[in-house]
Amino acid sequence: MIVTGPFSSGGRPNAGVPRVPTPPTGWPIGSYDHYTEAQRAVEHLADSDFAVQDVTIVGVDLMLVERVIGRLSWGKVLGTAAVSGAWFGLLIGVLLSMFNPGSGGGINFAPILVGVLAGMLFALVFGAASYASTKGRRDFSSSSQLVAGRYDVLCQPRSAEQGRDLLAKLAMRPSGSTS
Repeated sequence: MIVTGPFSSGGRPNAGVPRVPTPPTGWPIGSYDHYTEAQRAVEHLADSDFAVQDVTIVGVDLMLVERVIGRLSWGKVLGTAAVSGAWFGLLIGVLLSMFNPGSGGGINFAPILVGVLAGMLFALVFGAASYASTKGRRDFSSSSQLVAGRYDVLCQPRSAEQGRDLLAKLAMRPSGSTS
């Protein structure tokens, strides 16, 4: 699995990135309590023309955190299913109406209406069956997130000393300073 940034191509992997899960290598040049701090450190290295391709951020002491969002009920489950199905049905209905020769060259609303109703019906049936199959064992909705206890910044030995020096300078600056 290759994780890319929002503006990266995501196409070809980097030459030095292994294709199979491999433990990270390198010497620690910084350790941070929060990912944003580790990210700030790497951004500082990049801004200082450091060879960031030698750097790896490693999350240590991983935890799966599940935050409960709310209680589920038949009304919420069926309401959410109906809305979701209606949107999907609307998409299908619009696509069908675009390729359906309507009378007089105008928009034909029949496929749209059928799509919305069919989407709602199927989503309601599958949503109800899914919720009923839990038999009350999971009557809540939640959001899961993988979090680390700390984030270490590692660097290949050839650049580790320079990276450590740059991060020491960053640590001496006030946290609100950007230059």
